[in-house]
Amino acid sequence: MDTEPHDTERDRSSGPAAGEEEGPRSVRFLDAPWRRPALLGLTCTAFLLLFSTFVMQPFLIPSGSMQPTLAIGDRVLVNKLAYRFGSVPLRGDVVVFDGTGSFVREEPAGNPVAGLVRWAVAAVGLAEPAETDYIKRVVGVGGDRVVCCDKRGRVEVNGRPVDEEYLYPGDAPSQVPFDIVVPQGTLWVMGDHRSHSRDSRDHLGEPGGGMVPVEKLVGRADWIGWPVGRWTSLDGSRAFTRVTAPGPAGSHG
Repeated sequence: MDTEPHDTERDRSSGPAAGEEEGPRSVRFLDAPWRRPALLGLTCTAFLLLFSTFVMQPFLIPSGSMQPTLAIGDRVLVNKLAYRFGSVPLRGDVVVFDGTGSFVREEPAGNPVAGLVRWAVAAVGLAEPAETDYIKRVVGVGGDRVVCCDKRGRVEVNGRPVDEEYLYPGDAPSQVPFDIVVPQGTLWVMGDHRSHSRDSRDHLGEPGGGMVPVEKLVGRADWIGWPVGRWTSLDGSRAFTRVTAPGPAGSHG
């Protein structure tokens, strides 16, 4: 009698051979020693990206345009919820904004995959921000008349001179004279290192006149988070405490 086929069937249904692990392959895969650390790493990365996208983003300072307030290499923490629930930008706020349409005419084209990688790395403060992102100080809000300069070389807002204590030592408030009224829904912004800052003054003759739409704000820079020795809050400046609200059109100051 031929019993070979029966032996084969019994072999297939019998327990694992010596040295072979029990259980289905899916269970062995889930129990792999590297799987939990990998899942934990992916979860933490996803959380950081979501937190950075919607709540608070580290922003690497790439230039000296905001010295001495911000130094090259500082990481500031940008509060993306600052203006989301009815709050409005105030004079003296340090803000990050997308300059597309105001400081740059159109967004530069690039490789979408490389752009995604760059965004992810910049989102956690490990790389310079996008070329269209800027950080400046709000000097004028909607309705303000901003003038440079008075007889003492100071910027005036609504007829009130502003003593800008945050300016880079030795810098004049501006070498470029201007007299503008900020349209509603926009901001007039300038760097603290005026002689090394390309800001609203540099776009006076262009469409939009150097004004930044409020809707283009990424958020408000609230803290210097890195390096540790420079931990500090970026509270709004007292320079604008004497500035009054703009009056009716044509009655500034």
